[in-house]
Amino acid sequence: QVQLVESGGGLVQAGGSLRLSCAASLRSFSSMAMGWLRQAPGKEREFVTSITWSAGTTYYADSMKGRFTISRDSAKNTVYLQMNSLKPEDTAVYYCAVSRYYRIRYDSVMSFDYWGQGTQVTVSS
Repeated sequence: QVQLVESGGGLVQAGGSLRLSCAASLRSFSSMAMGWLRQAPGKEREFVTSITWSAGTTYYADSMKGRFTISRDSAKNTVYLQMNSLKPEDTAVYYCAVSRYYRIRYDSVMSFDYWGQGTQVTVSS
């Protein structure tokens, strides 16, 4: 059973910042990586970023590099997403996601097996 509790979404002006948090409760397995996906209205869900638990290897979608930073607190089983220089096109529902199985890379929607309910991020122009 997987429980993902996301927080930190909201409304921000373009150029502003937000920090998302996701606390994971994994009762029957240990995850290999966690990350964030997002889905804007009328668009498909897309990969944002991820981090592996063991080595802390990070992956970012090209459009987020340099603006978004993912980090982890292993003791709390929590990941964070610091989003800076936000743009209106970053408006979406952001989903915390868990990868249960080993994969060579964790850089796509298909890299993840579970995701949370999502938190809305709205960036006004």
